[in-house]
Amino acid sequence: MAELATLARPYANAVFDIASEREALDRWSRMLTVAAAAVAEPTVQAMIESPAVTDAQKAHGLIDVVRDELDDAGRRFLHTLAANKRLTLLPEIGTQFEALKAEAERVLDVEIASAVPLSNDELDRFTDALKSRYERDIQLSTVVDGDLIGGAVVRAGDTVVDGSVRGKLDKLAESLTRT
Repeated sequence: MAELATLARPYANAVFDIASEREALDRWSRMLTVAAAAVAEPTVQAMIESPAVTDAQKAHGLIDVVRDELDDAGRRFLHTLAANKRLTLLPEIGTQFEALKAEAERVLDVEIASAVPLSNDELDRFTDALKSRYERDIQLSTVVDGDLIGGAVVRAGDTVVDGSVRGKLDKLAESLTRT
């Protein structure tokens, strides 16, 4: 996993720089999302992994699949990835690009998993507290997790705050087994 991230980072940074200069972050976001989804398809994966297919053919094959979503810069980017045998990195490049985009736009994606659906008032309080703590706009998503007994687990960027009853019970059990 870390190796993929390391290999993808220069490509994500380069694409982000290009997209920023051209004020085309949303456009590049869509192109990368569509291209990454195409790479995940089994038939496209088989083509990319085939030693019998040239790098140019791989790029053209992928471009044919996502043609309507690409501009010239997107096509050149896919050719560059193919020439460097990096088409399989597209999902990771897309993920890193989205992180850079969110950072530039000062938006933080936050997921809250709770045992029961949260009320609008609770969501507003979470959003306000997270805005204050991270000094960013918050893009909040929620999920109901039946495995939680109560409380919530908040994932904000690479930070996880486990305020669930299950998490507290696990910590208690761990401390009891140490003593």
